[in-house]
Amino acid sequence: MADTTERPFTGLIGLGCWGKNILRNLHELGLLHAACDSNAATLDQWRSQFPDVNFTARCEDLLQSPDVKAIVIATPAVTHYELVDAAIRAGKDVFVEKPLALTVDEGRRLVELAAANKRILMVGHILQYHPAVEKLKSMIAQGALGKIFYIYSNRLNIGKLRTEENILWSFAPHDISTMLMLLEEEPVRVSAFGGGYVSHNIYDTTMTTLEFRNGVKGHIFVSWLHPYKEQKLIVVGSEGMVVFDDVSSEKLHLHRHKIEWIDGKTPIAQKSDYEVVPVSDGEPLRRELAHFAECVRTRQRPRSDGAEGLRVLKVLQAAEDSLLPPATVQQTPSYFVHPSSCIDDNVTIGEGSKIWHFSHILHHSRLGRECVVGQNVSVGPDVVIGDGCKLQNNVSVYKGVTLEDNVFCGPSCVFTNVYNPRAFIERKEEFRPTLVKLGATLGANATIICGATIGSYAMVGAGAVVRDDVPDHAIVVGVPARQIGWACTCGATLRFEDAVATCHCGRTATLTDDQRGVLIRSD
Repeated sequence: MADTTERPFTGLIGLGCWGKNILRNLHELGLLHAACDSNAATLDQWRSQFPDVNFTARCEDLLQSPDVKAIVIATPAVTHYELVDAAIRAGKDVFVEKPLALTVDEGRRLVELAAANKRILMVGHILQYHPAVEKLKSMIAQGALGKIFYIYSNRLNIGKLRTEENILWSFAPHDISTMLMLLEEEPVRVSAFGGGYVSHNIYDTTMTTLEFRNGVKGHIFVSWLHPYKEQKLIVVGSEGMVVFDDVSSEKLHLHRHKIEWIDGKTPIAQKSDYEVVPVSDGEPLRRELAHFAECVRTRQRPRSDGAEGLRVLKVLQAAEDSLLPPATVQQTPSYFVHPSSCIDDNVTIGEGSKIWHFSHILHHSRLGRECVVGQNVSVGPDVVIGDGCKLQNNVSVYKGVTLEDNVFCGPSCVFTNVYNPRAFIERKEEFRPTLVKLGATLGANATIICGATIGSYAMVGAGAVVRDDVPDHAIVVGVPARQIGWACTCGATLRFEDAVATCHCGRTATLTDDQRGVLIRSD
């Protein structure tokens, strides 16, 4: 990697509620070269405040810039996997806000991709960089609390209600990460229960219980239906108890309560006044981002690296697997499912979507808004489908396949997820991911071999067998599929003269200089 000590070398994707805090800290640290957001008004606002930063509406500008050596991602969780994957493949080191991804399989693929490309991958588990948590870790390591019995946390608020992730995935990663860090081991048993009261099939409140091999137990209570903000983590040991209160100005309180036994039979609590534990200064986010920058410069492993993020994902997934379907307030679903179809537990279906006869949506799959699923369609498990997609009759979208927004899958088109299947050999750990990008069309009876990426607005002809990546806007046909032309965003075939084409819809398109590259503009 080129020297990064003399100039800003970081790009930021996402300038929303949390991204603006990252923007400020990266700029004050002298690290920020460029920033990206899809909202034009947001970009205009920050341009006036940070004129020395290169602002853009295109993520590609950051990924393609030789001046950007590292990418910080502060976007909705549903976008994390795709953006981290693209950044690593572009040769960038990556810091991504929690969670690393929305499934364990996605997280594992990102960790493996980062290792294969020798890229730094760090997850925004900010409490690991909080001076109070660092002090608490030191107290436990030095035996100040004796034998640890129990850890529990409350992370409660009344605030922004999310629909792309439930409260477990939104709030609990911080506390899970902290518990694993404090105890230096993973739980052997995880269970959870919760309820959904505002959004159909979205948990608003969960209680997660963790049991560790060393006998320590913990629980994590999270809710965004609470009358006030509370962020506390309490560690109970044989020699004392510590309260970490992130809302209070006094972050750490040490209680030396004792349990005494009367006649060896009756336990009596002997309370004592608490002590305020001194904690060093420092904004946790600033410390976290500075640590990331140091890891980029020195190539050292981050404290909250991809492997640590994957451990947190495993706990989150185990908790969600144990959840019963949320007890929801009686309401009419905002989507349609035919009575002959089957919807598994922990499935998210977007508003306005329609699922017709004899179809099956398997567990932990997410279907976007305004989708149409035809007859005898199977989706999942763990599949992500964007908004506005149409899956015609007899299509199966297997684990490992991701469809972005407005993808069309013609009747009986086929996906695979194992390259060399055998009925007598289990190869679930060898699934190869397949990505179909924004606005692409797959014709009837087309076959997509696993591991391929179908570019945005590409057109795959009926009966084609695709085994390699398809460029954006490309038209491919045949067995194996070969490119025969380019498609406009509207779907019409483009006719080029001197590398420029004008479609009947009014859009113009331009080819790369060698006439063989991908379509680079259609607007």
